[in-house]
Amino acid sequence: MKQAIVIEQLRLKFPGHSDLLFRDLSLSVAAGEKVLLLGPSGCGKSTLLQVMAGIIPHSIDVPMKAGRLERPERWGYVFQDPDTQFCMPYADEEIAFALENRSVPRREMPARIRLLLDQVGLAIEPHTDIHTLSGGMKQRLALASVLALEPDVLFLDEPTALLDEEGTKAVWQAVRDVSRDKTVVIVEHKINHVLDFVDRIVLLGSDGCIIADGGAREVFSRYKDVMTAEGIWHPDVWEECGPIVRREERQEGEELIRLHRFRGFRGREVKISVPEAVVRAGEWIAVTGRNGAGKSTLLHGLMQLIRTEGEYTLFGEDIELRQPLYRHIAFVFQNPEFQFVTHTVRDELAYSLRLEGRSEEEINETVTRLLSAFGLDGKEEVHPYQLSVGQKRRLSVAASIVAGQRLFLLDEPTFGQDAKNTFALLAMLESYRRQGAAIIMVTHDEQIVRRFATRRWVVEDGALVRDERLAAVETVLAEGGTWR
Repeated sequence: MKQAIVIEQLRLKFPGHSDLLFRDLSLSVAAGEKVLLLGPSGCGKSTLLQVMAGIIPHSIDVPMKAGRLERPERWGYVFQDPDTQFCMPYADEEIAFALENRSVPRREMPARIRLLLDQVGLAIEPHTDIHTLSGGMKQRLALASVLALEPDVLFLDEPTALLDEEGTKAVWQAVRDVSRDKTVVIVEHKINHVLDFVDRIVLLGSDGCIIADGGAREVFSRYKDVMTAEGIWHPDVWEECGPIVRREERQEGEELIRLHRFRGFRGREVKISVPEAVVRAGEWIAVTGRNGAGKSTLLHGLMQLIRTEGEYTLFGEDIELRQPLYRHIAFVFQNPEFQFVTHTVRDELAYSLRLEGRSEEEINETVTRLLSAFGLDGKEEVHPYQLSVGQKRRLSVAASIVAGQRLFLLDEPTFGQDAKNTFALLAMLESYRRQGAAIIMVTHDEQIVRRFATRRWVVEDGALVRDERLAAVETVLAEGGTWR
């Protein structure tokens, strides 16, 4: 059978790292085959995908060598972070750029652009500023621009990580429709949507070695215990390993936030409105809604990152009297790179503490504790941008909660995370909630909503339209809330 990709005896090491990420790794993918790469966060899945495509070392200069490398000539790559993919300011121009590279006549482009947007379920005007799109909408656009290339091989790095359930189904259906005769290599944590699509699973361990390589049924039956130990997603992982709260009936806690006729603007346009809302200590509020509904914008308004009007009180006082907000509210962006301000992981964790004037002894103790708690040991001197997406996410959360805040605003904090780190983060947040903090989390994961949230805010078309109290659940929470 013709091979689309051949890698033999691959060795790769990132500058500044003491150990090899891959040591004599060998892997081949047959033409037309659909392959899923599974493994814990930071094991090298995205790096291996970039080696397969030739992005490493041709575009990203990383020291590597291999006994044999055969890569496809016509390929398309959807990155984990869609913002790293775009080279044009508008959606139609981004797709047109790909069509121009295929010498598609200009007169044919409008119809093709509309067809591609429809294929990925992106219902926007083609000439839309990309920066106004939500993260999930950007993911769909990135896929549309890659499909415009009509590649022989598709490399997909978590292409639905920021999408709601409906959007996830639509995107994977689009991939199915256009890739029947193509080779597809996928990195994806939301595995239930792709198990009936892939022919084969390649299972990587935390050391970057291949643990297993075979059909889904074989891999999940023979290596389930290994996957659980490594913290790798598998179909039964929530039921078997996921922390769930034994949620007691609670008395109403102290009022932390009150909103009345609250509105947030981008330019002159109202992008989010909240008629009335109250947040109390001890609450976990899941913010849900379709991509582009305004969920992230709601958090930006609460953090005063956009212009707002209306009543907004924090701990009983007008928000203007509670500046700077970072002392009271821990905020985690959807894109973790938006909040990094230093050149090493250690300095990132110490940054807020130094602003507070803490002693170096206290800073060192806190940083050491956070490095261990968030699974970042050994990464102290690494630049934040050199971390994996999952590691970046963990760093962004760790750096945000160091000041002892009582409010947590979290925008999709579990995307790009393996099962172990997802569960440990949720357990840690639950421990803070039990101590009197309040959590407002944007999420598309209904498992998190069902198992952790006390309330659900539903956002539709730029407005908070429903505030639902959720029923209690009887289960057990893992002790300690640490990253195991």
